[in-house]
Amino acid sequence: MGRPGAIPLAIIGPTASGKSSLAMALAQVEPRVEIISADSMQVYRGMDIGTAKPTAEDQSLVRHHLIDVVDPHEDYTVSRFAADVDAVVTEIVDRGGIPVLVGGTGLYVRAVVDDFEIPGQYPEARAEIDAEPDTAVLFARLADLDPVAAERMEPSNRRRIVRALEVTVASGRRFSGWGPGLDAYPSIATHQVACDRPRPSLDVRIHARYDAQMELGFLDEVRALAARPGGLSRTARQALGYRELLLHVEEGLAIDEALDLAKQRTRRFARRQQRWFRRDPRLRWVDLDQADTDQIVGQMAALLASSEPN
Repeated sequence: MGRPGAIPLAIIGPTASGKSSLAMALAQVEPRVEIISADSMQVYRGMDIGTAKPTAEDQSLVRHHLIDVVDPHEDYTVSRFAADVDAVVTEIVDRGGIPVLVGGTGLYVRAVVDDFEIPGQYPEARAEIDAEPDTAVLFARLADLDPVAAERMEPSNRRRIVRALEVTVASGRRFSGWGPGLDAYPSIATHQVACDRPRPSLDVRIHARYDAQMELGFLDEVRALAARPGGLSRTARQALGYRELLLHVEEGLAIDEALDLAKQRTRRFARRQQRWFRRDPRLRWVDLDQADTDQIVGQMAALLASSEPN
């Protein structure tokens, strides 16, 4: 980030926990707030319903950033996100606004609030590495070249393994040697409020959101995306909900089965998000099933006021 501490507040947490609603409530109290999305799938144009993208009405009420940045056939990386955030924060601060980061993509949040040093892209090396179909073989190679990086990731997480090998092989510097790593939680200027709900409540919200999205035309949205000349990038195809409905559209999986699978995978994803965020001791957790929303909004507004330069 070019302006350390320029993001005074981040509102984060698992999917369907209520982050966006809380951010919108804050913006009604503090009209200078502008929301920067930290959602790795809301960057894609045309992926609107399934990513729970802010409505046109919400975007007319509060400025939103890093939504509809690229077409679905393109890849979008954490390094590009960090650079885009830097540019957006500069614009917001220069016009007297207050940037607030909102989202559930943990790595995107950490890259910004901890000002990570992010390695470059090496497409030729990546293509060569990705040509190996056996993820276990790639993990063994990573464990040999960079055991610290291998220890930090799941042996089945192909995307992270390929990325770590790409950087290690092409840069000549171990992937684990870039910055302090995800296990370090240094003092930062950004206040982080983490939204949460009990698991049964979160599950109900996940299911209800999918049902509502289907009513809004989610399946038609997926059909339209699949029919685009450029198709969807590997990253975009992995978006929860889209991944499962594509099984219906492209492979004939029954729609009820596809939707059930989407709900199941999203519940599991929410658990992983909770575990990821729980590792960070700097977060202030709020149970939105129990908390007084007006009180939380007031406290966040006070945090913003205390973060302003004298």
